[in-house]
Amino acid sequence: MIKRIFDLALCIIAFAIFGIPLLLVYAAVKLTSKGPALHWSKRVGRDNKIFLMPKFRSMMVDTPQVATHLLADPKKYLTPIGGLIRKTSLDELPQLLSVLTGDMSFVGPRPALFNQDDLVALRTQYGVEKLKPGITGWAQVNGRDELPIPVKVEFDKYYLDNKSITLDIKILFMTVLKVMRSDGVSH
Repeated sequence: MIKRIFDLALCIIAFAIFGIPLLLVYAAVKLTSKGPALHWSKRVGRDNKIFLMPKFRSMMVDTPQVATHLLADPKKYLTPIGGLIRKTSLDELPQLLSVLTGDMSFVGPRPALFNQDDLVALRTQYGVEKLKPGITGWAQVNGRDELPIPVKVEFDKYYLDNKSITLDIKILFMTVLKVMRSDGVSH
């Protein structure tokens, strides 16, 4: 209950800070590429239930629905501003809606794509599926895109075993630093 109140309070602050950037990125995506500004991705949530997670669309509409690292040449699918909004993590801002609806939290394991069976199976093996997915998490501040799946799950398990508001605050501060430096973004 405390975590939910924390998430809602942080959402209000985030919308106050990022309201105008949300509108600007929305307009920029619409103006620079065909298709909707938001991409609703099928993701695996708490207890392995599928939910739709919004992101600003950084990839072309016809991009295959797989993890970006599985694409032969991810850069060829980027929209004109896709690289910038991914590098700055602005593409993640619409996920505030998922926090409001309760599908996500600010901090937790990043939600797997619906077809990342290996990641989902390993998380389930270690009990990580019991956690609500997050906009950021312990794995994100310790490597993000650069981590192999077993290592990500080790970080997710660490978070499961040590979760607290104090750890969440630490992860949020580390996230801000990582985003400012674009650390761990490989595509």
